[in-house]
Amino acid sequence: MITPPKRERRPRSVHEPTLATILMVERAIHNAEDYPTKMALWKALPRAVQYQTFSRVIDYLLSSNKIIMNDREIVWVFPDNPKLMKFLNSNVKVPRKG
Repeated sequence: MITPPKRERRPRSVHEPTLATILMVERAIHNAEDYPTKMALWKALPRAVQYQTFSRVIDYLLSSNKIIMNDREIVWVFPDNPKLMKFLNSNVKVPRKG
């Protein structure tokens, strides 16, 4: 009698976030009235996202310096304020001495 080969366990798939998911999380953080905790933000998202995928988005935003974690709260720190951008673009460049 021939026994079939044993099935190999497939590794759990890593859930990579799509651009739409990343933008949705960014908007939720940016538009929050107060500084949400990670769990509160996850529960407040407009559509369901697996927690593993959500955590990868948070890791990405932390590594790209768009957010910081202040104790347990998430704080948006990316300088995308239109007034700030106008101010930065209107500054006079000072030439280096060299």
